[in-house]
Amino acid sequence: MAATGPHKSSAIVVYAALAGNLAIAATKFVAFALTGSSAMLTEAIHSSVDTGNQGLLLLGLRRARKPPSPSHPFGYGMELYFWAFVVALLIFALGGAFSIYEGVLKIRRPEPMDRAWVNFLVIGLAALFEGGSFLVAWKEFKVLRRGAPFLQALRRSKDPSIFAVLLEDGAALAGLAIAALGVAGSALLGIAWADGAASVAIGVLLVAVAIFLANETRSLLTGEAAAPRVVEAVRDLLAADPRVDTVAEVLSMHLGPQEILLGVTLDFRDDLTAVQIEEAGDDFAAAIRGVDPRITRVFVRSGRARAAYARPLDAS
Repeated sequence: MAATGPHKSSAIVVYAALAGNLAIAATKFVAFALTGSSAMLTEAIHSSVDTGNQGLLLLGLRRARKPPSPSHPFGYGMELYFWAFVVALLIFALGGAFSIYEGVLKIRRPEPMDRAWVNFLVIGLAALFEGGSFLVAWKEFKVLRRGAPFLQALRRSKDPSIFAVLLEDGAALAGLAIAALGVAGSALLGIAWADGAASVAIGVLLVAVAIFLANETRSLLTGEAAAPRVVEAVRDLLAADPRVDTVAEVLSMHLGPQEILLGVTLDFRDDLTAVQIEEAGDDFAAAIRGVDPRITRVFVRSGRARAAYARPLDAS
């Protein structure tokens, strides 16, 4: 069965974020040139990194749609996970680490800020654009969330093109609020180090987001299982069939956001013939695909082979 590829709505989320970040980055750089605000430079770099990140996610989405080949018989769905991991590294290095470095320099050598109203204007416009992009990602995330608590749904999500954009936009909105406080403290209250401190705070926020995103994509890259509800639905379906004596194991792995590989080991009834077991295997493969449309590969084997091929989950 050919790979279905990530859902088109994922690309819509990424394109919305790309357009917003591109416009925001240019505006912030203009504001920095006019005012010399460290926080505004940090925000401009942040938006530039985000723009590049969206491009990498689009590359991952495109490559993930490639059909299976002799060198990649299960398709290229994990390409998206790889590029999402690269995005996490870029957020950490070019976003978070540089922001902290720039902020520390400004704290040590604060400079007067000119035309602070430009910064406030840009922050307001950026919040408008970022908010629009965030709402697009949030709308799609709510569909995938299925009523689960936010953090739990975020960790269970298998589509980094959606949760990466959601995290980036959320961090961007929080960063804009911090930048506004920094500009206000420096320009209105005369606290010389406030602008630099805001830059450091934004950097720490980006580092936290990068670590979370890197950990989630690492889990996906190393073979994360399908959601428990999918595994249990498959197990219940097989256990209910009179030809099955015992469902020995149900193993699953995401090959991409919309592709699940699933293998089951079954102890068939002893009175079944070889032909009946073969027919049952074909029936089960078709039925299992009906449990979830993302199940694209199914492998069924007899429980007699379990000792030879299976390994306990807690084995080293």
